[in-house]
Amino acid sequence: MTSRYASLSREELATLVPELLLIGQLIDRSGMAWCISAWGREEMAQVAIEEWAGSSPIYTRRMQDALGYRGTDVITIFKGLQLDIGAPPQFMDFRYTVHDRWSGEFHLDHCGALMDVEPMGESYVRSMCHDIEDPTFDATAVATNAKAQVRPVHRPPRSEAALAADSRPHCRWTVVIDESHPPVEPLAPYYEIIRTRAATVELDPIDATDEGQADYAGPLVSDVDFGAFSHSALVRIADEVVLQMHLLNLSYQLAVRTRADAEQARDICTKQLTGIAGIASERIRDALGLSADLEGAMRVLELHPLINPVPYNAAVLGADSVTVSPSDASVDGGWIGLCGPGAEAPLQALVRGVDPSLDVEVSGTAQAWTARVVRRDEPAPEAGEVAVTRFSTGAAFAFQPRRSLPITPV
Repeated sequence: MTSRYASLSREELATLVPELLLIGQLIDRSGMAWCISAWGREEMAQVAIEEWAGSSPIYTRRMQDALGYRGTDVITIFKGLQLDIGAPPQFMDFRYTVHDRWSGEFHLDHCGALMDVEPMGESYVRSMCHDIEDPTFDATAVATNAKAQVRPVHRPPRSEAALAADSRPHCRWTVVIDESHPPVEPLAPYYEIIRTRAATVELDPIDATDEGQADYAGPLVSDVDFGAFSHSALVRIADEVVLQMHLLNLSYQLAVRTRADAEQARDICTKQLTGIAGIASERIRDALGLSADLEGAMRVLELHPLINPVPYNAAVLGADSVTVSPSDASVDGGWIGLCGPGAEAPLQALVRGVDPSLDVEVSGTAQAWTARVVRRDEPAPEAGEVAVTRFSTGAAFAFQPRRSLPITPV
């Protein structure tokens, strides 16, 4: 099956891929507000731990295999972070130092997640930078080497003086692999998510003869130059990044369902999808310079994470509609299962992220439905779920040009 992202030029893909990485990170900004509302800060932190620990080891290995850099050292760990929706470039500005294959460190010159959480108070900062990061960094590293330990040198909360001066780096961590370390075991949610269809979806292989870089087997670089990758490689990266989102969402839904009855779980998960659907549409539209009209909305829908990648979702696009039928995504019970007749809110947020005057009319059944995009006389107000997601500084974040330099051991 040909990826929908193959319709983009190499230059457009190089622009879109970091956008997709950032959109994936904003899933949490959309979802965690509703967990706080339902269960409070401490339980929200547990949801986040289970969400990331359940999904990141799976998608980290997938990207290693896709781009040919599977290994057991810190360089492999760092490459994985650069292509992880948990660490989108620049917004989560990881800077890496390699001492040798088994020892290194990273610091964040800018942490967009910290910028979002700091106004909420020190307790929320501690939940993110201590309670959540400690187990989830190790859970991500376990995909590369079970003997890896990621440990803080310093991290927030920042003192009042540091806040006033906007002290940087925001945090610093060491990464050490040693045979004497006790092996890290995946957390329980991993064993559920590894059994999903999303975990084993087969995507188009990268064409090694395509012009440009076909893999990331070479040196670790300071900032990934997506423009250096071939068109074929960028298509695969885009599909893998979108699949990361589905895996993260499945893990989020699993964590929510363990704490809620079916009705509350569906409500919380639908709100998460609605919020991220609208912001994702807006950013895709702006990144690719698409028009704020029906034509632009259909192009955004074609590229939207909701119905991609092609082998995972069964969706057929028409001139003004999308028809969805049963697929691996519906078997997994992820995002697509939250849309359909009587469940229009995520689709409405998606098209209104392009043009507030657009709407959808949905017909069919819960398993097979068609959404037709229509124009209304008056623009709709922004959905509350989208407004909650827009609270993140990532919603309006602008990427800047960067030089990509090789990182050598020091």
